[in-house]
Amino acid sequence: MESSRLMEFLKGKSILVTGSTGFLAKIFVEKVMRVQPDVKTLFLLVRAADASSAVQRVQSEIIGKELFKVLKDKHGDGFHSFASSKLFPVAGDISQQNLGIRESNIREKLWKEVDIVVNVAATTSFDERYDVALGINVLGAKHVLEFAKQCVRLQVLLHVSTAYVAGEQRGLILEKRFGMGEALKGNSYLDIEGELRLVDERKRQLGAHNATKESEALAMKELGINRARLFGWPNTYVYTKAMGEMLLGELRGNLPLVILRPTIITSIHRDPVPGWIEGIRTIDSLIMGYVKGKLTCFFGDPETVADVIPGDMVVNAMIATMAAHSRQPSEFIYHVSSSVRNPVQYSTLEQCGFRYFLENPRVGKDGRVIKTKKLPVFTNMVVFRVYMTLRYKLPLEGLHLVNLLSCGRLARRYDELNRKYKFAMHLVDLYEPYAFFRGCFDDLNLERLRMAMGKDDAEAGMFDFDPKHIDWKDYFYNIHIPGVLKYAFKVAH
Repeated sequence: MESSRLMEFLKGKSILVTGSTGFLAKIFVEKVMRVQPDVKTLFLLVRAADASSAVQRVQSEIIGKELFKVLKDKHGDGFHSFASSKLFPVAGDISQQNLGIRESNIREKLWKEVDIVVNVAATTSFDERYDVALGINVLGAKHVLEFAKQCVRLQVLLHVSTAYVAGEQRGLILEKRFGMGEALKGNSYLDIEGELRLVDERKRQLGAHNATKESEALAMKELGINRARLFGWPNTYVYTKAMGEMLLGELRGNLPLVILRPTIITSIHRDPVPGWIEGIRTIDSLIMGYVKGKLTCFFGDPETVADVIPGDMVVNAMIATMAAHSRQPSEFIYHVSSSVRNPVQYSTLEQCGFRYFLENPRVGKDGRVIKTKKLPVFTNMVVFRVYMTLRYKLPLEGLHLVNLLSCGRLARRYDELNRKYKFAMHLVDLYEPYAFFRGCFDDLNLERLRMAMGKDDAEAGMFDFDPKHIDWKDYFYNIHIPGVLKYAFKVAH
């Protein structure tokens, strides 16, 4: 499939995008508007109380971003009229039936006009409340499918999942679908309806015991992690995303369905704004911790492959796959990854980070230059936990003893430090499976699509999703790390 055909495919299309205020959806919206100004309408579903609030969110959280700079420069004073002619904000919520769209005339308009549904909405927190994760990642996927079935012009439903629905599998992980109820541990059957009933029952019990909001939230988080690990997944996020895939595969009927599974999505590689990023991705928390001076060590295997893929390549793959499978009444699975085609190790990121901060020193609040030094890396978790006990836990116990002897004068300080220590070890528990991940994601389906797009196509670069075209050292040093500091650090600081 040539790139010119991709542009032709987008022409005159009406596309419904869920999760449209998220990082990936914004890149998708900007890309479509920039490469195909003759797209008919991009219906943007946003969580909002009403239509005017939805418009306000789109203005401030989407088109107000620097991501749209190229489009703004291209259209000049006419940008806002162009944007308003293409973007149609819709107030809604995928955790509700009919996507939470209250106005019947808006629902009817969508059912009559939408050609493509792109579901990017998700909660990505590893330890999200189980009821919330089920509502968005599982029932949300089901509600999007049910809504898509009502769209009389529908050509394809594209659902963005995650490659890590594979859990902690080792070796080459294939692009294969989940069977309904398929668990990763043993021969257990994952009864999704049963899980929904379990959550309702647990919330009733908590209500009967007059649980506080804080204790209910903690109980829901613990329930999610426990159920995930019972069935073989390391956290609530990937577990519920896997359940969402199961429901889509089981209930789609003859609806054309593409499930895209990206790995760790990082900042834009090429266009429109290299380095642009929002939020703190998995690997970026290391960069941020180091910049803020809060990181005293790393844990993990430096030789582990960091399966990262830039956001613009994921979006290009989204466009290529939905065009390739338009009107094809089947289910198609794609990994968007780099671990097979162009693997890069965490040690490369560490080396690039050290070099970057050596040549671009950090400056503290007092105006003094912070010395750049290499941090110890623990490749054995037993040794790491011993280190954390000696460095933090034992001094904490000493402080606890002093607090008791001083009649509680240091209680507030002890409680604060103890809470921080427990939170840090909780994060260690969540991230440990990925610090030593031993799988790599086969992308044969995507490679076939790359080959079908044609090597001599003059516009091939416009929809590039080949990780072989990334020079990782150049990308980390010149694009990604500066991008994290400019866009993510600025917000989090």
